[in-house]
Amino acid sequence: MISIIKHNNVVDHPLSPLTESEVKLSVDIIRKEKGLDPSVRFASITLKEQKKEVVLNFKKDDPIDREVAMVLLDTKTIKTYEAVISITKSNVLRYEEIPDVQPNIMLEEFEACEKVVKNSPEFIAALKKRGIENSDLIMVDPWSAGYFNIPEHEGKRIARAICWEKKFENDNGYAYPLTGIVAYVDLNKMEVERVEDYGVRKIPTHDANYYPETNEAITFRNDLKPLEIIQPEGPSFTIEGNLIKWQKWSFRYGFTPREGLVLYTIGYEDKGKVRPILYRAALSEMVVPYGEASFAHNTQNAFDAGEYGMGQLANSLELGCDCLGEIQYFDAVLGDSNGVPRTIKNAICLHEEDYGIGWKHTDWRTNHVEVRRSRRLVISFFCTVGNYDYGFYWSFYQDGTLEVEVKLTGMLNTGTFDESGKSKYGTEIAPGLNAVHHQHFFNFRLDTTLDGMKNSVVETETVAEPEGPNNPHSNAFYPVSRTFQTEQEAVRILDMPTQRTWKIVNKNSLNFVNQPVGYKIMPGENCLPFAHDSASVIKRAGFIKNHLYVTKYNPEEMYATGKYPNQHKGGDGLPKYVQANRAIDDEDIVVWYTMGHHHITRPEDWPVMPTAYINFQLKPVGFFDGNPALDVPRPSKGSSCKAKSNSHCNH
Repeated sequence: MISIIKHNNVVDHPLSPLTESEVKLSVDIIRKEKGLDPSVRFASITLKEQKKEVVLNFKKDDPIDREVAMVLLDTKTIKTYEAVISITKSNVLRYEEIPDVQPNIMLEEFEACEKVVKNSPEFIAALKKRGIENSDLIMVDPWSAGYFNIPEHEGKRIARAICWEKKFENDNGYAYPLTGIVAYVDLNKMEVERVEDYGVRKIPTHDANYYPETNEAITFRNDLKPLEIIQPEGPSFTIEGNLIKWQKWSFRYGFTPREGLVLYTIGYEDKGKVRPILYRAALSEMVVPYGEASFAHNTQNAFDAGEYGMGQLANSLELGCDCLGEIQYFDAVLGDSNGVPRTIKNAICLHEEDYGIGWKHTDWRTNHVEVRRSRRLVISFFCTVGNYDYGFYWSFYQDGTLEVEVKLTGMLNTGTFDESGKSKYGTEIAPGLNAVHHQHFFNFRLDTTLDGMKNSVVETETVAEPEGPNNPHSNAFYPVSRTFQTEQEAVRILDMPTQRTWKIVNKNSLNFVNQPVGYKIMPGENCLPFAHDSASVIKRAGFIKNHLYVTKYNPEEMYATGKYPNQHKGGDGLPKYVQANRAIDDEDIVVWYTMGHHHITRPEDWPVMPTAYINFQLKPVGFFDGNPALDVPRPSKGSSCKAKSNSHCNH
């Protein structure tokens, strides 16, 4: 008999993260009311967010209606369900079968998949062909199978597993790929469907161990002096529940198994009033297309958020390693596939960083110097998806700028060469070891509320003034702008020749020069895919063909690849959303920005890849009546900055 515990959690806001007892209670409620079979797995347990109007009009001590959204998979009947459970009312509000979809791969499936492959007689036979007598030291990485029109996979929940060999327990097995062996696993039955053996290849012989306990050749540098970050009076931010306030900024944080860190109700205090900028901001999807044509890698195009879940793969962070200084950590509460609450300790890190010069000017006539240090607040999380590690950082600056940065590190996906001993699709990073060229595309969903719910997006391109009498020295240029009217107009790519930019504006809120207030997207590194339109990855992740989409707000449109990208044939997500071609001028809109990292692999990326950084910013353009960081105080009295000798302050 299932017992229902009382809901005795204290939550102070509709967007407060789920607690362990809320997860447990919601699972108890649905198990009891629906009589769930033990074969049912909980693919996702998240807070069911209340409507915008409810959240934005919420006042302290207002009643809070708490609901939980679930995706469930019955592994016996192979059916997927969506459910909404009211914790407040202790009942199930919705329970609906969703046909022809596959939920994300669950964390427990990763572990079980490796075990079942290593115990497979066909797999063991393939190992013996390579002189490997047992599978104890074999690493098996389950990859999503994607969709490649394989008839025997229809209706099944499939993982495509590839493997490597370790020489000892703490060895880096990615140095020894067993290219040639591919195992297909039915995750519902947790059985090996088949093992494909494409022939024995020569295994590289060079190890790639990267920590001193396993590599005696590593001699640490001895000239690195301590670098300490201290804040004797503590940090400048304050925390009330999940509300964070810092330097005129305020926002709330949340965490989901798919997106990881989510930020809500981001605003900046100006003239004594908090002005809203974004209602909700999070990673929407991340896709990694690999660029090799051979059997070993031509189906690799991981949808890391939609197929695996960045949040469920989050790391527990450690002071002095992942974050420095006065750190505030937050735990993330999720549920495992059995519906048991799972808490990731220290999943989110919050801290301040010095960021060099904020602004400065030297009056060369009087030698008077004014300089201000820049400081930023950073909230972040890190996750490990198989061989790769990703850090997601949201930084708030004193001048009203908001930055999103992804840090890419970890291990390259490795393989061996065919009989030719080379590949044009990768780099030989160590003798006999190939690292395939690939790309990483990150899409961020930005639900804008710039000074209100109704916003627009303006595209600006710079043009050269034609040569002639109006341009006597042929040097003049000027910007030309247009406002997107419909969704299909706003499907755009970056363009360097015109310095194309996009600005979110509010026509109903004018600044002191009578212009609509705005925030501009400031791109960093970016690229476009090289896969053809006929490629599976383009059919399933068509959003990567463009850098910008703008859609009319719809609470059901949350992800650039749709709700269920795992094994989906394609055609869902952003390309589908914009087919409606809804009006987006002076409407409640969502801005979707995609940035891409183009990775031509190199030996210096091995055995562990030095961090690569990719980012974009949202920068105020006419949102404020001047520099909002003008009121940042001068450096402290203890500083040695002087009006006549200031060079040492310029970092």
